[in-house]
Amino acid sequence: MPTDPSTENRTFRVTASDAKAFVQAILTGNGVSQDNAAIIAECLVAADLRGVDTHGINRIPSYMARIRQGVLDPKASPTIRQITPVVGHVDGHNGFGFLAAHLGMSAAIKMAQKMGIGMVSIKHSNHFGMSAWVVQQALDAGMMSIVFTNSSPALPVWGGKSKLVGVSPIACGAPAGCERPFILDMAPSVAARGKIYKALRRGEKIPKDWALDAEGRPTDDPARALEGVMLPMGGPKGSALAIMMDVFSGVLSGSAFAGHVTNPYDPCKPANVGHFLVAIRPDLFMNLEEFKNRMDHLYKRVVESEKIANVNRVYFPGEIEQLKQEERLKEGIPYVGSEIAALNKEAARVEVGHIKVSGGTKGPTNPIRGVPEKARL
Repeated sequence: MPTDPSTENRTFRVTASDAKAFVQAILTGNGVSQDNAAIIAECLVAADLRGVDTHGINRIPSYMARIRQGVLDPKASPTIRQITPVVGHVDGHNGFGFLAAHLGMSAAIKMAQKMGIGMVSIKHSNHFGMSAWVVQQALDAGMMSIVFTNSSPALPVWGGKSKLVGVSPIACGAPAGCERPFILDMAPSVAARGKIYKALRRGEKIPKDWALDAEGRPTDDPARALEGVMLPMGGPKGSALAIMMDVFSGVLSGSAFAGHVTNPYDPCKPANVGHFLVAIRPDLFMNLEEFKNRMDHLYKRVVESEKIANVNRVYFPGEIEQLKQEERLKEGIPYVGSEIAALNKEAARVEVGHIKVSGGTKGPTNPIRGVPEKARL
């Protein structure tokens, strides 16, 4: 485990399988069932593989702090109530948001397979990490999807100066044929708030157009940015999109809304996050082959667009992250020394071995408790 200050910003590499086994062990050590821990670990590592480091396994310390404070129930499993043949309502029971969203999308997919479309509203949930993993769950089943969530206040409404709405991501996806699928996952802010937490964790500065400090001044200090407000993209347009997320995810579901969702880093009370998921069968208006051919044509039209000066390549939405995933599956996921140390601290709390790294000092080699031998290969 790197403890020397000189290693704090040094990069270490971890394989995806080792990262999953490590996270799963910490989760089971904190009371999460084996099956639920596997889902959560898969989703967190998926974010790191796609380069969305703000929503990966570095979230574990904050999640575990919420468990220790009694504001996140590690033993909870979500339940679903069928409203109509195409609508379901999930209660997350204050468990991990990954579990509620996974159950919700699974149900939406089953409804869509039979009825063409499935919609699920989710209440009493928590942070579910990167929205793209929920989109990918639908893609793996051959489905189009829409994924909304609300979140704790970080943005002012346009014309206001205090935090009221979250930087809640807008996500959706569609399968393709021979080309890459369409995956959109974006925040209505100039930058995702998780990037500010990442900069703070790594001792880095942020661009001055991301946020304002508590006095309303542009800042490159992530700590001051977190004391102030994020800035919406496109001014009133970004603000309106954030409010839309609150309408569909919070108001509709029966969860917290209008600034009352608890910050995932605040271990004082339940978050009560809401989500909104839709799965759509892509062959409703034409056969599936024709749909996929049309998606492939769209992909080619986008990436083969005439480029402006100083641009070497045009990417399809989600393509950069898919390329990053291919790279990290081969080379390992990078984490800095301070992040490795924070993760190993959580491992020590439940007597789990250190995460396996390359490029730095490894921790104890004792087996990871709570993970089957097969999962550790």
